[in-house]
Amino acid sequence: MMEAFRVLSPGSLTTVQDAGRYSYIDRGVPPSGALDGFAYRIANLLVANPPEAAVLEMTLQGPALEVLCEADMALAGADMAATLNDGPMPPWKSFRVKAGDILRFHFATTGCRTYLAVSGGIDVPVVMGSRATCLKAKIGGIEGRALWKEDVLRRGAGDLLAAPRRLPYRWIPTYRTDIVLKALPGPQEEAFHSGMEIFFDADYTVASEADRMGYRLHGTPIHHDEGFPQSIISEPVIPGNVQLPADGQPIILLVEQTTGGYTKIATVISTDLPKVAQAMPGNRIWFKKVTLEEAHALYRTEAARLREIDAFFTVGGR
Repeated sequence: MMEAFRVLSPGSLTTVQDAGRYSYIDRGVPPSGALDGFAYRIANLLVANPPEAAVLEMTLQGPALEVLCEADMALAGADMAATLNDGPMPPWKSFRVKAGDILRFHFATTGCRTYLAVSGGIDVPVVMGSRATCLKAKIGGIEGRALWKEDVLRRGAGDLLAAPRRLPYRWIPTYRTDIVLKALPGPQEEAFHSGMEIFFDADYTVASEADRMGYRLHGTPIHHDEGFPQSIISEPVIPGNVQLPADGQPIILLVEQTTGGYTKIATVISTDLPKVAQAMPGNRIWFKKVTLEEAHALYRTEAARLREIDAFFTVGGR
C-alpha cells in the first residue's frame, strides 16, 4: 500500500465507491456503491483490478489530483475533459502516471459521472464489508464524506500493466440527453389504474434534486385512483423503484435509501440503472413498459456482454 493522490481541489462531489454494501440492507444500511455499475466495472478491468476494487466516483465536475506514486489509471463514464499534465486524457482507456503528475477534470460534457480506477484499488478501511461511501449514514470511504482539499488517498498492492488497455468502441455507451428507461409496473400498480397509461406515455425532466438517494422528475402529474391512500406503511425499497408522492411527480430511488412510505408505480429494470446514473438535471426521460420475461431476457443479454468484455481482457485485449 502506498500514497496515490493528493487532492488539490475536490470537484463538485467525489467519493470512494465500490460494488456496494448489500449484506446489511435488512438492518437499514443503504447499499451505496457505484451508481453506474457498468462504467465502474470497466474502469477496474482497464487496470486489471478485481471487480470489487474501490474507485473514485466523480459527479458533474471532477477534482484536480497530484499523483504521488507510479501507477496505472483508467477513466470510464462521463467525459469530463480530463487532462494529464495539460494533455488530453479521454475515458475508456488506461494510462501510466508517475509521482508529480497532475490530473485535472472539468465539467462533464456528456453523461454525469466518471469513475477513476487505479492499480490495486483505492485503499480505505472496510466498513461492514465494503469501502463504499454512504453520505447519508456517513460511513465508508473517507470518514463517510466526499473528498476534501488536501486529502491523501492510498492505493492497494497491484501489478502494473504490461501494456495499456482500451475498451473497443463497440462497447462504449452513448450518453443521450433524451433517455428511455425500461420499467415494470408496480409493485403498487393497483393504485394507479387511471394513470398508468399516462405514466408510460409522458415525458419527464430531471429536476435539480438528483443525487445518490434518488432522482426527482418533473412532468405530467400522476395521481392515485380514488380510494387509495397517498402513502403506505413504510416498506423496503430497491434501486429503480419509482415512487409517486402526493404531488404526482415521480422519484426514481437509487442506492442510499432502504425504506419508503410512498406508493411505487413502477420499477426501472437493473440493466437501465446506469442510464439514470449518467442523467443530468434538465435531461428528458420516458418510461417504456416491459414484462418480467423481457426484463429477465435483457438481464441475461447484459450478463453475456459483460462476460464477453471480461474474456476480451483476459486473453490480453488492448
